[in-house]
Amino acid sequence: MKFFTTSVAVALFVAISRATAGQGASAETPVAPRLLSQTGLYADVAGLKVDKRNRTFSPQYPLWSDGASKRRWVRLPEGSQINVADLANWELPVGTKFWKEFAFNGRKVETRLLWRTRQDRWVFASYVWNDAQTEATLAPESGVANIAEIADGKRHSIPSVTECRSCHDSNRTETLGFNALQLSDDRDPNALHAEPLTDEMVTLKALVNENLMTPRRSDLVTTPPRIEAASPLARTALGYLSTNCGSCHNTKGSIASLGLDLRNTTGAECAAIATTVGKRGHWVVPEARQTSRVINPGSPESSSLVRRVRSRRPISQMPPVGTVVVDRQAVELITSWVQGNPEEWQRLTARCAAQGS
Repeated sequence: MKFFTTSVAVALFVAISRATAGQGASAETPVAPRLLSQTGLYADVAGLKVDKRNRTFSPQYPLWSDGASKRRWVRLPEGSQINVADLANWELPVGTKFWKEFAFNGRKVETRLLWRTRQDRWVFASYVWNDAQTEATLAPESGVANIAEIADGKRHSIPSVTECRSCHDSNRTETLGFNALQLSDDRDPNALHAEPLTDEMVTLKALVNENLMTPRRSDLVTTPPRIEAASPLARTALGYLSTNCGSCHNTKGSIASLGLDLRNTTGAECAAIATTVGKRGHWVVPEARQTSRVINPGSPESSSLVRRVRSRRPISQMPPVGTVVVDRQAVELITSWVQGNPEEWQRLTARCAAQGS
């Protein structure tokens, strides 16, 4: 595997980062530090030992990132609480920081920082790891193309800040892997690419027991949220779509007019069913223009959802950014789900229609 992080490249990143970090920011406005070691992630920089105040967590439905190994941490300001009055839209305290580390073939490539510096401002930053794996330097806001080879003829690119915001900023800034469904202790055993929970990971139970939520939600421990789907296969498919599609396809984002609602934060399945099954959609399968539907039950070949998950052509792929490698497991999952028993699909759509009436 070849890496772009030569000494010349790192020097370029430093020069651009210094120029970029101060643009549009007053002296009172925090900006991303030049080095990852300056962000507060590590207690021991030399040994890259993560500060114990930074808590690791694992979403039950991870975003597909071309097979990257990922580690995630969150740090809440001391004495603060997450406002969960609206369970579907958590309000994180000012000062909250998230880090997500991406590694390919055992080597760290980038670490992303998401930092709430004001009520109305989040800092987005990505850091590029050096060849020695000892430090990472702030990338330019425009991102870095083709930084690491991840498959034959395929290379990973660090996204621009604009691309990061295209997923995280819908009608508000969202932390896609840190919500009630993602942190639920009722984990989907079939979730694709999910990492096993460890004792130190933050879950809903930990947040409630440590009094890190307001108002207190004991029900999230006794009855943790889950996708109440018609089958285990449907539960897993809807969870995957929520993470990989729902950040854009929801009722409040910039493309809400398309009519799809795949975002699921608390467990309900019917919004996704009602807006996809039998719906024409704005993109049609070229070989099945007359019968093409977003989901055409029993017919994956005429379901645009299946085709777009399977594609990596810029004009048709879904998600449109952040991935250059097809998620084969997801293609098999979504295909099997759509191919399912027509009678089961009829019962499901009828039940969801009745709930909406």
